[in-house]
Amino acid sequence: MIRINQLKLAVDHTQEDLLAKAAKTLRIPVTAIQSVKIIKQSVDARKKEEIHFTYSVDVETNNEESILHKAKNPNVILAVKKEYQFPVSGTVPMTNRPVIVGTGPAGLFCGIMLARSGYRPLLLERGEDVDSRQSAVEEFWNGGPLKTDSNVQFGEGGAGTFSDGKLNTLVKDPLMRNRKVLELFVEFGADPSILYVNKPHIGTDVLSGIVKNMRQEIIRLGGEVRFNSLVTDVLIKDYSIWGIRVNDEEEIPADALILAIGHSARDTFQVLERKGVPMEAKAFAVGLRIQHPQEEINRSQYGLSDHQVLGAADYKLTHQCKNGRGVYTFCMCPGGYVVNASSEANRLAVNGMSYQKRDGINANSALIVTVTPEDFGGNSPLAGIAYQRKLEEAAYTQGKGRIPIQLYGDFKNNCSSGSFGDVMPALKGGYEFTNLRGIVPDYISDSIIEGVEAFEGKIRGFRRKDAILAGVESRTSSPVRITRDESLESRIKRLYPCGEGAGYAGGITSAAMDGIKVAEAIASRYKSFSF
Repeated sequence: MIRINQLKLAVDHTQEDLLAKAAKTLRIPVTAIQSVKIIKQSVDARKKEEIHFTYSVDVETNNEESILHKAKNPNVILAVKKEYQFPVSGTVPMTNRPVIVGTGPAGLFCGIMLARSGYRPLLLERGEDVDSRQSAVEEFWNGGPLKTDSNVQFGEGGAGTFSDGKLNTLVKDPLMRNRKVLELFVEFGADPSILYVNKPHIGTDVLSGIVKNMRQEIIRLGGEVRFNSLVTDVLIKDYSIWGIRVNDEEEIPADALILAIGHSARDTFQVLERKGVPMEAKAFAVGLRIQHPQEEINRSQYGLSDHQVLGAADYKLTHQCKNGRGVYTFCMCPGGYVVNASSEANRLAVNGMSYQKRDGINANSALIVTVTPEDFGGNSPLAGIAYQRKLEEAAYTQGKGRIPIQLYGDFKNNCSSGSFGDVMPALKGGYEFTNLRGIVPDYISDSIIEGVEAFEGKIRGFRRKDAILAGVESRTSSPVRITRDESLESRIKRLYPCGEGAGYAGGITSAAMDGIKVAEAIASRYKSFSF
């Protein structure tokens, strides 16, 4: 195969255009090309009048060495094919099958890799299956009661199921785990384009079907998935896990316990602290969500209010504030919704969500500021959780149990809002006008205002007075890290902290990659499980 990098084409190009450009670059006729495979596609919108796609493609043809020599182009190289390799099974016998706690990306991908290697894992999920969970969430958004174990945070698929479904990550990937994650997503129902687009996303409507397909495959391979199964105790003897207690009733033995519990499993963190599992508080970020008309973002990024080929535009913005803190946008949802993402009674948190088509009227993003253990108060490893809860309790009170919202101009002037301007809300859940300054500390408010004013220089209209703010965005990542060694094992032996909740990931893809990484650690040590 020959790899061509930096292949530029108009956004409305055809497959024939791609073939012709590849052939011209290689100085061969189109008929000499046997196949072209897109490896990477990105959008270059730096010049609005000349927006184009930039590709890396692999071309199959004869006489590759001769063509490479003839092309004399630094962007034409010999393609080196890399594939992910799961390790050979270890030698330590397993008496009991591995137990995975949580069915978010970390738990599911750990489970699928172990199941395909003969380990027949048991997956335990405190929430409901994805279909029942979706019904519970929709009912809550429509004014029904909050189910504290089946909501936007808890249930099959994890918190990422109700999100934009972004699959890009900054994690370095020399072992091709990232590629394996994307390939598995495609295998279980995602569009194949996620294998090459620069900013892949799935959308919550598609992601829900994918996680169901993964669960069914785990079961087909001899694994087991149980819902409504909350781990209420970890059973430790001589600094080693020997089992767990579920729902305060059933005891289940485990030779290997994988904790893929997610960043909102606060009660489980309390159990772990009580049992002496080593943990530490870690930095995370908090703030508010902001909504703008999607057409406005499109005009800023593409020069058009509606781009039929490129779809809804996104953005990623950062600013270093005068107070020494950084403010940045996070989990930007083109054509998306701000959703009530609460999981505890009398506490309220928000998140962003998009469907696959990203065809909602608004763009939304979190505007967040990093907070550190020095901000939390106290020395407990769970001090960050207490910090989150304080903000969420304030949000619940300010919003009278609904999503508290405010126009940016009123937030800047420190006065409550009473009505919308030209920007209409795109929300999942009821809302209440208020003053969000009463929810977050001044250093957060001041940083957000300074950031929004600075972002105006990058996206025109970002600081418009009627942009809609909502709070509080407090679940950006885990406030806790469950420490582990180079073998991915806790100081409590046979305990494997995993994924975002354990403090080792920051999104769907990185969590899934960490799930695969932990599966590798289990497989490298233990023989395949057999009944």
